[in-house]
Amino acid sequence: MAFFMKQMVGDKLKNMTGGGGEEEAKTDADGKETPQSKGMSREEFEEYQRQLVEEKIQRDKEFAMRKAERANLRVALRDKYRLPESAQDDATIQMAPGEVDLPEELAKMVEEDEEEEEANSTFLGKLQSMDLDMDFDTIKSKAQTTMTEVKQAAEEKCVVM
Repeated sequence: MAFFMKQMVGDKLKNMTGGGGEEEAKTDADGKETPQSKGMSREEFEEYQRQLVEEKIQRDKEFAMRKAERANLRVALRDKYRLPESAQDDATIQMAPGEVDLPEELAKMVEEDEEEEEANSTFLGKLQSMDLDMDFDTIKSKAQTTMTEVKQAAEEKCVVM
């Protein structure tokens, strides 16, 4: 009910006070802003439009750079985990306006992980990572002692042995 009242009375009030005419003056026939709609002179309006275009270009460059940095990170992670390469990421990196580098922290993380993998990939590296600084004779005697203890415990508990 309130909608109908507002619709009927509102239109008549706008016509009496001239409220509908302001919106038409803000744009020209094409629907574009005019210097008069902004309250500026023609030169000020052109300078304003030029600044808007420059800001948009700068935003686009920054966006492309961030996009390329993310693609570069994905490429580094794909290399690290031996995943197939993506042509889209390569194209994104090439389209970047400048040199694209990994952030220092991420580059350090990737490098540390690669070093750990290289160290752990060899047998000696695995032994070192297990903190076994003993020689093989010591390991052998320890294993024999443990087996003897287990065998004695089993003989005590088991009647068949």
